[in-house]
Order: sequence, then structure tokens, then C-alpha cells
Amino acid sequence: MKKFIKLSFFGLIYLVIILFFAVMFIVTAKADLIKPSIGIEPYQVVKIQLKSLKKNDSPTKDNGIEQTWEFAHPNNQRNTGPLDHFKLMIKGKSYEMLLDHLDHKVVEISSNNSTALFDVTVLDKNKIYYEFKWKVEKYTKEGTLNGCWLTSFVSTPRPLGSSI
Repeated sequence: MKKFIKLSFFGLIYLVIILFFAVMFIVTAKADLIKPSIGIEPYQVVKIQLKSLKKNDSPTKDNGIEQTWEFAHPNNQRNTGPLDHFKLMIKGKSYEMLLDHLDHKVVEISSNNSTALFDVTVLDKNKIYYEFKWKVEKYTKEGTLNGCWLTSFVSTPRPLGSSI
């Protein structure tokens, strides 16, 4: 009987250790960012960026901004980067309404084989609507991004008023 209790005790300790490490892994694991690929269409690029910004700090701090950066055209990255500068820009007065917004709507205005332009309406966390023009371009230079759709331009927001 003593041996059974001793083995049960060690078994319980083993389970607690496994559970502890499992929880630590889940808490510290960073979500993989979606990478640009040829199969992702322009509308999807905008939706990926907006959904990420809507939940910016999930699962980790600034994950939404980092996801948005992944789909920024290299020319756009040169103008707005590096990433730390881009984070400050998004958190600044011009684009802060994109972070943790309540809702968004994306409407295609025009598109061809190389560019797509969208009208994006965002309802921010203060229940104020803003409109953006969001331009996505197909990357044509050699390399891993060749043929991928990437955001080349986002206008400054135009306030549309309160939802109330």
C-alpha cells in the first residue's frame, strides 16, 4: 500500500510539472504572422491587416502592427520604417483609430492586374467613423515577394462623424 501511495504521489507531481510547462508554452508562444504569398488576393491583404489591427495586442503586444508591417510594400516600408518607427506612426494621432477599432468595412473602388484601390471605413473604439483609401500593389521585382499583393499606400483618415 505504501508503494502505491508513493507512486501515485510521484505520478501527481509529474502531471503538475507537465501541466506547468504546457501552460508556460501556451502563454509565451507567439502567434505566427501570416506571410505574403501569391495566393492572397488584394481584398484579403486589406482584411488581414484590418483584422490584426482590430486586435492589436492579441496574442502579444503590437502583434497587429507587426502583421500589418508584413504586408507593407517594400517602398512603403522604406517610407514608414523601420518597424519601431512604423509602430510609433500607427500609434500616433494620424492612425491611432485603427488600433482596437470596433468594426470595419472594405469596398473595392477599382482594380487591374497590378493595383487595387479600396475604400475602408473604420468605426473606432470611441464610436467615430473614419474613411481611408487603401492601395494594394502586386510586387514585380525578383525575390520572395514577387507576385504578392502588398499595401503601398494608406491615406490619412477622413472623419465621418459619430455612430450615435
